[in-house]
Amino acid sequence: MSMFCYQCQETAKGKGCTVRGVCGKNEEVAKLQDLLIYTVKGIAEVVTKGKLDISGFDDLNYEVLSCLFMTITNANFDDVAIENKIKEMIAARDKLKESVTVNDLHDAATFTVDSKESMLDKAASVGVLATENEDIRSLRETIIYGLKGMAAYAEHAKNIGKEDLEINSFIYETLAATLDDSLSADDLVALTLKTGEYGVKVMALLDEAHTSRFGNPEITEVNIGVRENPAILITGHDLVDLEQLLEQTKGTGVDVYTHGEMLPAHYYPAFKKYDHFAGNYGNAWWKQIQEFPSFHGPILFTTNCIVPPRSEEVRNRIFTTGSTGYPGCKHIMPDENGKKDFSEIIDLAKTLSAPEEIETGTIVGGFAHNQVLALADKVVEAVKSGAIKKFFVLAGCDGRMKSRAYYTEFAQKLPKDTVILTAGCAKYRYNKLDLGDIGGIPRILDAGQCNDCYSLAVIALKLKEAFELDDINELPIAYNIAWYEQKAVIVLLALLYLGVKNIHLGPTLPAFLSPNVTKVLVEKFGIAGIDTVDSDIELFMAQ
Repeated sequence: MSMFCYQCQETAKGKGCTVRGVCGKNEEVAKLQDLLIYTVKGIAEVVTKGKLDISGFDDLNYEVLSCLFMTITNANFDDVAIENKIKEMIAARDKLKESVTVNDLHDAATFTVDSKESMLDKAASVGVLATENEDIRSLRETIIYGLKGMAAYAEHAKNIGKEDLEINSFIYETLAATLDDSLSADDLVALTLKTGEYGVKVMALLDEAHTSRFGNPEITEVNIGVRENPAILITGHDLVDLEQLLEQTKGTGVDVYTHGEMLPAHYYPAFKKYDHFAGNYGNAWWKQIQEFPSFHGPILFTTNCIVPPRSEEVRNRIFTTGSTGYPGCKHIMPDENGKKDFSEIIDLAKTLSAPEEIETGTIVGGFAHNQVLALADKVVEAVKSGAIKKFFVLAGCDGRMKSRAYYTEFAQKLPKDTVILTAGCAKYRYNKLDLGDIGGIPRILDAGQCNDCYSLAVIALKLKEAFELDDINELPIAYNIAWYEQKAVIVLLALLYLGVKNIHLGPTLPAFLSPNVTKVLVEKFGIAGIDTVDSDIELFMAQ
């Protein structure tokens, strides 16, 4: 088997990619990513067994986050960048070992490689399938994928200047724990839920980072048409990159449009002052193959969600930064102060045509927890009066599978006395539908990015308080969540930690859940897959 990866929802045949990733990564990239994770586990073991104080490891702490982020689905396809990162992390690991005396270190903390070929050889023996017991493998990988999502959120927060070393410590300890063969399945189940606990912490940290820097999201109409100026398209999730790009494009005659998960940036007060912040172009990440050719201007990827471009013309307009990378595309690095120079992107934009219009109108969002809680009295009264019968959390990720049309049909068929709470790019399946409102409350309340799923948890907890309930599951809220990649995993684990039960997950259950692990999730939490739209709505409304 040349590679094995089953971390995303679209993995081949619902079992695992073994020749080439459905995402587009090749065998070399897949193996190098496996080795990078293995290397970071080795660093974590040195830190944990050596009982090192990580408060003085600012650069290393950040690099560990970045390494985990680099391996998220659709983030980095650049084999050279990953190879170099492995070398850097091995050097960092070995320097750490000089400061401590630790016996019985795992191979992950001691192995050496001296070439790309030796890296690939080593990777073949340390990937996912190196853990032979199916249930232990399933739990370890669930934890690792949760940590990848956690690292993404922690890196975003750190970019804004917010950090919680308790979260970093947990990441080190948990990475090291995935090397420990003495841990039983029960131990790993407990650690999985602990990962969810820290998932809540990291999402709260990122929410604090975003709102303290950019203000609380506000109800906002976002233009989805185009203007006549040359433009730059920014995609991914990182709001600091957007802020720097907007500052550097002021007065240049170049507009900036968001794409995909950057749409919610329009909801933040800090970005409303930029009159060249033109609107949102296109839809969810997977449609970029069809939509990028007509944009004409440069495209900046700030985080995951890259789909390998099919034309050289589009590839020549793509720039990457942060944890992203794609062969042949220019990568923008920050200086020692975190400042990024986007002048090359701006200069290129000036030479290219304005975007072609692919749709017109506006979409409304900005219903993060602060905004919804401002409407709390109105919402509570609507529930008490029976005007709102149930809330449906339709959050998460979008993807290419035709079966995801389920979510559009689900939204269309929901009774008129229900409200959709959403966050993440799953919203693109229904956020342009005209579903009306209930007493002035829109039937689709978009809280923002997948990063903002924390808002949905806060809203639920506040409603529980308002209705004086003992159990969050007594609320008239149903969870029908779509997933695709590893940030969705940490959101799911966070919800489980908060005690949310009867979550439906689709369009398929994760391939990395073994039958026995799935059975535990079903019995303990009521996790279920999706069925037909009509039967699922009937089931949810009866609960």
